[in-house]
Amino acid sequence: MHVLMTADCVGGVWTYVRELATGLVRRGVKITLVSFGEIPTPDQTKWIDGFPGIEFHPTGFPLEWMHGVEADLEASAQHLLDIIADTHPDLLHLNQYFYGAIDCGLPRVVVAHSDVLSWSEAVHGHEPAPSDWLEWYRSVVARGVASADCVVAPSQWMLSALHRHYGDLAENYQVIHNGRNPKLFNPYMTKEDYALSVGRLWDGGKQLKLLCQKKLPMDCYIAGSDRHPDASLQAENSLRTTSHPQLRFLGALSEAQLSRTYGRASVYVATSRYEPFGLAPLEAALSRCALLMNDLPSFRELWQDDVIYFEQNNPESLLAVLAQLKQDAGLRAEYAKRAYRRAQSQFTSDKMADSYLGLYESVVQAHMPLAA
Repeated sequence: MHVLMTADCVGGVWTYVRELATGLVRRGVKITLVSFGEIPTPDQTKWIDGFPGIEFHPTGFPLEWMHGVEADLEASAQHLLDIIADTHPDLLHLNQYFYGAIDCGLPRVVVAHSDVLSWSEAVHGHEPAPSDWLEWYRSVVARGVASADCVVAPSQWMLSALHRHYGDLAENYQVIHNGRNPKLFNPYMTKEDYALSVGRLWDGGKQLKLLCQKKLPMDCYIAGSDRHPDASLQAENSLRTTSHPQLRFLGALSEAQLSRTYGRASVYVATSRYEPFGLAPLEAALSRCALLMNDLPSFRELWQDDVIYFEQNNPESLLAVLAQLKQDAGLRAEYAKRAYRRAQSQFTSDKMADSYLGLYESVVQAHMPLAA
């Protein structure tokens, strides 16, 4: 089977695509990969170099959630159609909504990683103010999910959010959990007495400000970029000016650096107020960190009782539970073990690749014309 897959290089979608594409190639699938958003760095693409079965087409076309990009998106769709005409894939795996409605006659799977309306609802308590751009964006997402042969999301919560904000989905839709390769993480390192959180400092959905308090019960590290991908919104992030003796900003780390930081952390704090899935908590769990999570419906769905929750968006509750974990090594060890076991059983890259391959085969089969 030959799959054309789209990606972007801005956030967790790139990591998801790397895990999925490598898993599919090892299962005999040929991948044509087309990236958008910005040209990826050599560090981001080194996994592709010399890897058989992946043909890569990087582009700098903007992403659909950026403002003032309507004409560029139309040009990017034509570019994608040209690549499709040249490469002749059997199926399109689209990680952006915009391309779900392109007219090429091929079966297509559209994956819902996040969206502007559900993000705004979670972060601000309401949808964005009405505007011409918002109506354009809403129509883009609605057309994309309605035109797909199957809509996939990493959680039931995300599927429900799509339905609530954009109306009916394609007739076929399902949840396939994201996955990570456990071999990339070390669950056997000696733990040190600090908590870790990972996220983009500019993204209000990550809500890292919950950790920017003067009376943290244990040392806390925050890893992540403060560079906004939309140039019009780039500015100095106020979180970086926060100065507390027990809070340290690590900046953007390489994958190897981040893996070591996970491996030494005793606790991972998931502060997000918007998280359709959350790769960073999964990476921490595979590193045998105890997970302390904001009490979100999506986190409850995915992690159930194998993590500790603090009251939703409540900094006092976060501090109280963090203090409990600081004082009780047995509690930390128990929840580290539970999170690790759940990650190993539910959220691996192998399980994700097997699920997508089964879906591709069923979608391609259903798209074939019936014999006369």
